[in-house]
Amino acid sequence: MIDLSKYKVHDLTHTFGEQIAGFSTTPARTIKKDGWNATWLKIYSHAGTHIDAPFHFEVNDQTIDQFQPKEMMGKAWLVKVNITQSKQLLEIGDLGEIAKKIRSRDSLLIRSDWSQRINNAQKYRDNLPRISRNLAKWCVEHQVKMLGVEPPSVADVNNLPEVTEIHKILLGGSVIIIEGLKNLDRIKSEAVFLIALPLKYENGDGAPARVIALEEL
Repeated sequence: MIDLSKYKVHDLTHTFGEQIAGFSTTPARTIKKDGWNATWLKIYSHAGTHIDAPFHFEVNDQTIDQFQPKEMMGKAWLVKVNITQSKQLLEIGDLGEIAKKIRSRDSLLIRSDWSQRINNAQKYRDNLPRISRNLAKWCVEHQVKMLGVEPPSVADVNNLPEVTEIHKILLGGSVIIIEGLKNLDRIKSEAVFLIALPLKYENGDGAPARVIALEEL
């Protein structure tokens, strides 16, 4: 059993609401009319905090429902990067000393504080910091298990060749992509135990996920 009294639990997940593109609700039942409350949810598979499956870019046939829970948890290193320009490319050098500490099947969380821009849809989506080709290849070569970022994508969503290339490098190299994280600024340690569990639905190309980090006290 995990003694949670020894950890600070960080919720790295955005709350779905009107600020999240690709999410909406409509009433399905009400107490007054039906005796209980229920809601219809309409969710884009890559809305909010979410995980990409290899099938997203047809790297292979693995879909989100085929991910096993044990694949979605483990040690993760946290890197703080300074964003100084629009559409900034993140390079291997931005990892600093963590690049020397990470081991095979460890995960990597990149803190950019980009989540603070979520209420400005254009800046959040169109000016996001991007994972460079070299950094993506480095993650594959070092067998990074999960790569988590704050922007809604690891690459420029308005540049199809780029977004395709970066996703194919990572997903094709068995790096699980987590996009749309928040609250990384609350983590004080350089490493945490990461748990990222996507919504499980058949043949999914990706799915919203509840992502948490356990930080030792």
